[in-house]
Amino acid sequence: MEIKGWVKIYYCEERRSMGVKPDKVIDARGSFCPGPLIKLIKAVKESEVGEIISVYSTDSGSKKDIPLWVEKSGHELIGIFDRGDYIEFIVRKLK
Repeated sequence: MEIKGWVKIYYCEERRSMGVKPDKVIDARGSFCPGPLIKLIKAVKESEVGEIISVYSTDSGSKKDIPLWVEKSGHELIGIFDRGDYIEFIVRKLK
């Protein structure tokens, strides 16, 4: 794990050992800001407390926008994973 500011960056090997399996996957690859964030917000509103949502994004703005929104809205950012050609964000709905 690497710490960048207050955001934890987990690498693939660590995620596998975490055993995280998302309930929903949002493929926002190719969407531009604020598309991935808007799709995440919609998915969180439609999800039950405790559900895990994974977002795939190629938009560089998501690296800042998604973690900030998750913290501000009171949910849990489980991790951010660099998948090479996209970034995967994993979020747990807490309320």
